[in-house]
Amino acid sequence: MMRGNYDNSAPFYDRLSRLIFGRALINAPVHFLPLIPANSSVLIVGGGTGWILEEIARVHPFGLSITYVEISARMTDLSRKRNVAGNHVVFINQPVQDVSLSAQDVVITPFLFDNFTEANVPPLFDHIHQQLKPGGIWLNTDFQISGKWWQHVLLKSMLLFFKVLCGVESWRLPDADKQFQLNDYVTTGKQTFYGDFVVTRCYRK
Repeated sequence: MMRGNYDNSAPFYDRLSRLIFGRALINAPVHFLPLIPANSSVLIVGGGTGWILEEIARVHPFGLSITYVEISARMTDLSRKRNVAGNHVVFINQPVQDVSLSAQDVVITPFLFDNFTEANVPPLFDHIHQQLKPGGIWLNTDFQISGKWWQHVLLKSMLLFFKVLCGVESWRLPDADKQFQLNDYVTTGKQTFYGDFVVTRCYRK
């Protein structure tokens, strides 16, 4: 399985995303953070520069045990500098496919699956699925195509940019929601952003 690495984009990733999308790429992943139960164990996969840790701390300032898995060493270094308030965070700079944890209460995957081809999503999904306890919640945010012409143009531009710069393997969006359906997850919440180009969902295992 190919593994894209965002080391090359780490210094400017957040500034670039906000220049193009404003706060949409922040507002989407944080939308369902209030649903995280108190004192939960939380697995974050592909959290990038770590801004989501500060957003979590604003909603849950203490009591969470967070495992932060990020393949990019530069992204991980930036994440370590974030204010996590009273939460306990363990940083793991490895591909999530190489990480095995005890069953977690919550999984958060912000813009993870759009980095992978349709063929590579099922084994990746299954590995993360095994880390979540029955009844746990999975907060997933990704891009989607809802039929608007500009979405295709923007998506192709983004994928080409990150394929060249970071080695991202995908040329198109995989159907991640299909994997949740196949594994009998229940969708308990859904919200779209940026003209329906960004979608975040809360699933229960």
